[in-house]
Amino acid sequence: MTKRILIALTSHDDLGGVRRTGYYVSEAAHPWEVFRTAGFEVDVASVRGGEPPQDGHDPSDEVQNAFLATEAARDTARLADVDGSAYDAVLYAGGHGTMWDFPNDPDVARVGREVYEHGGVVAAVCHGPSALVNLALSDGSYLVDGKRVAGFTNSEEKAAGVDGVVPFLLADALEERGARHEGAPDWQAQVVVDGRLATGQNPASAGPLAERVVELLGQR
Repeated sequence: MTKRILIALTSHDDLGGVRRTGYYVSEAAHPWEVFRTAGFEVDVASVRGGEPPQDGHDPSDEVQNAFLATEAARDTARLADVDGSAYDAVLYAGGHGTMWDFPNDPDVARVGREVYEHGGVVAAVCHGPSALVNLALSDGSYLVDGKRVAGFTNSEEKAAGVDGVVPFLLADALEERGARHEGAPDWQAQVVVDGRLATGQNPASAGPLAERVVELLGQR
C-alpha cells in the first residue's frame, strides 16, 4: 500500500512586527520532492487552510517552483479537517511563522498525536519543532519528553537577528518539555532520529530529514 505523508505549514505571516514571514518554502518543497521520488502520496495542510504565507522562496530553485505550482501548495487543506490517523507520517515544515501559531493550535497537536499513536512517524524541521512544544500524547506525556531532538538553535536565532523578536527560543522550550536538544554548528545539516520522532535543525536539514523519514517508513 502506498505510504501517505502530510506536510503541515504555518498560516502566520507577521514576524513580531519586523517583517512578513510564513513557512520557509525549501523546508516544504525539498521533502515534498524526496517523498514523491520515493513513490509516496503527499498532501499539504496549514493551520487555516488556503494559500499559506511564504518566506525564503528562492526562484532559482526549480524544486521550490515546482512545489509552489501545485494546487496542494496553493490551496492547502485546513488542519482542523485532517484525520491524522490516515497518514503514515507528518512533517512540520519550518519558517518563523510557526513560532506563533504551531505551539498552541489544537489541531497541530492533534494531528501529530494521531499519526504517532497509530504507529506513524512525526518529523519536524528548523522552527517546525515548535509544533512539538505542546504536543501531548493521550496519556498526558509530552512526545519529546526524554527524546533526542534537533531544531533551530539559540545561536542561529541570534545570527538571524531575531532572538529578541520571537516569542520564545525553540531549543530552550523543547528542553523545558524534557527533550535533549542536540545542536550542530550554525547552518550545518543536523538530523536526529529517536524512535519514530525525526527532527532537523535548519533549512539545510530538510532534505536529509525527509530521506531519514523514507528510511523509517521502509522499516515499517
